[in-house]
Amino acid sequence: MSSNDPARNGRRRTARPDRSAWGFLLPFVALFLFVFVLPLGYAVYESLLKPIRSGPLGLGPATIGFAGLDNYTLALQQSDFLGSFGRVLLFGIVQVPVMLLLATGLALVLDTLSQRWAGILRAAYFLPYGVPGVIASILWGFLYVPGVSPLVDLLGRIGLAPDFLGYHGVLWSIANIVIWEFTGYNMLVIVAQLKSIPQELYEAARIDGASAWQTAIRIKLPLARPALVLTGVFSIIGTLQLFAEPLVIKPLTSTVTTSYTPNLAAYNEAFANNNIYLAAAESVILALVASVLSFGFLSLVNRKERGAR
Repeated sequence: MSSNDPARNGRRRTARPDRSAWGFLLPFVALFLFVFVLPLGYAVYESLLKPIRSGPLGLGPATIGFAGLDNYTLALQQSDFLGSFGRVLLFGIVQVPVMLLLATGLALVLDTLSQRWAGILRAAYFLPYGVPGVIASILWGFLYVPGVSPLVDLLGRIGLAPDFLGYHGVLWSIANIVIWEFTGYNMLVIVAQLKSIPQELYEAARIDGASAWQTAIRIKLPLARPALVLTGVFSIIGTLQLFAEPLVIKPLTSTVTTSYTPNLAAYNEAFANNNIYLAAAESVILALVASVLSFGFLSLVNRKERGAR
């Protein structure tokens, strides 16, 4: 067969892009395996083990043996651990919509401003995201403590006595910190999506006599849907991973316990109770719940999108 055969040359041309694509994907796949699959697999492995004591009264040296699902059973029997999931779910039901509404509103406002003012305000809104969660929690912690906080003193002068760190208020005080931290980040994601919308659509809307509000509702929000879904998924995962904020607030109030969130419960088991195997089981359960909720949210969104079509 001649080297100039069109069919053979066509096969070469179609094969080369595949090899090139895998060459670009290989670093990502290697990193994904190293930082996600490998740690998750090791956590699953650790969750299936337990220390087995030998000797009289179990006082002899411990050996590590196979535990089966014992650690998972024990984790699911702990009312504090199960209660922590209910707490973060309540947290997410309120905090995630509020944060995304604020982020979307800010993104729509910035999209209508001149480039100069939009850049300044974009940087200002994004700035809290650059503050580490621990530092942000310390800063807000000072604003929550009576006798130290100028905010509490100011509210007291007008007859209000908020208990930011009380039983009914501390969860929403933590929600306030998270909203302050991540609204600007989500806003930038939505702004980037809005900037990708062709300007011709806006011009056509103006010619048709659409107001700014109609343009936002009927053009910008529908076309910003991918960014809204992405920020929604990230927010759901972040809610279940809530850790730094309650850990820092914990010394300020007795309301935040060592099992206030699933992450705190696993952390306490591993580093306070020295039970890394139970902590691994709790971590795997947390990962499964986060996966179910994230994929459930995506399935719900996709189902609604197909129904709308």
